[in-house]
Amino acid sequence: MEPWPFCCAWFLVAGRALVQLCRSDLRPDRALLMALALLAGLAWLCHRVLPPLAGAALLAGAGWLLLSRLARKSLLPVAGKVVLITGCDSGFGKVTAQQLDSMGFTVLATVLALEGPGAQELRNTCSPRLKLLQMDLTKPDDIQRALEQAKAQTASTGLWGLVNNAGFNDIVADVELSPLAKFRSCMEINFFGALELTKGLLPLLRQSQGRIITMGSPAGDMPYPCLAAYGASKAAVALLMDTFRSELLPWGIKVSVIQPGCFKTGAMEDPRIWDQRKQRLLASLPGELLQAYGEEYIEHTHGQFLRVLELAVEDLSPVVEAITDALLAPWPRRRYYAGRGVTLMYFIHYYLPDALRARFLREFFISQKLPRALRA
Repeated sequence: MEPWPFCCAWFLVAGRALVQLCRSDLRPDRALLMALALLAGLAWLCHRVLPPLAGAALLAGAGWLLLSRLARKSLLPVAGKVVLITGCDSGFGKVTAQQLDSMGFTVLATVLALEGPGAQELRNTCSPRLKLLQMDLTKPDDIQRALEQAKAQTASTGLWGLVNNAGFNDIVADVELSPLAKFRSCMEINFFGALELTKGLLPLLRQSQGRIITMGSPAGDMPYPCLAAYGASKAAVALLMDTFRSELLPWGIKVSVIQPGCFKTGAMEDPRIWDQRKQRLLASLPGELLQAYGEEYIEHTHGQFLRVLELAVEDLSPVVEAITDALLAPWPRRRYYAGRGVTLMYFIHYYLPDALRARFLREFFISQKLPRALRA
């Protein structure tokens, strides 16, 4: 029989769960069952290793925190809010624009081509509230024009949200094999473009005490093999957003970074595009470097990357839900880890030894073979 302190702890947890269920703040789903199973395991452990009062206090506190995490959050109203989203030609940007439009936001969606297939789909599926803006983040004139259009659309209300979604990467190769121009291209779009646009929109965001949401990547936190150009740019923009978060807090602006898993977005969908990029890389390498690594080394890396593409998830809703929460939650998170296995990746990265971390990345992403010169 459970000692009375544990009975009291279970009574408190069950009481809160019942209240949340009656208020429809809690769903009787798999997450709730897993939480209860976790609490049962914790109760068993506390009962055996801790004094009754300490164990019961730990159980009650853990139950309270778990139920708080599972509770449906009260969200801010949507009415009158304007959000600008970059990179809406495809992928996360397009789906997020459609979702936010359906919720009642006024969406300013930037695209590379106003007559492209992504822009046409947004016209066909969204309400007249959605406005398309043409913008290439590598062109300062495009950014300035988009800023002027955004100011014209939000002069009286301010801008509630900026979603820095647009991103770029067209190289999967070792650092030594990657041209410097590829590093500059990634930084130009993923860092400098986001920086220039965010700075330009800050007066409107200060006016509404709004939100800045930026698409990061686990490659910016972990040393993914062959993704140095992309990862370095994402690490830079994540640090920039953390700085913004600190500096803009007195203005009431809240800043979040989304760290998505592996999803099938516009940049990830077509293996033929990556085949062409591989061929361009092979053609650009100096003979001595190609001889040292070997063409078969690059082919192997390319094959490993295509295997990852095949495993990418088609359902983009976890990322869209994270963006929506960052826009409407009264207290949005600093980081959102969206997608299957992302939380596990970060646990391994932060808490396991270096050797296991490196082995996990090789198994999960690209397991490199020895270059030709080292196999001789």
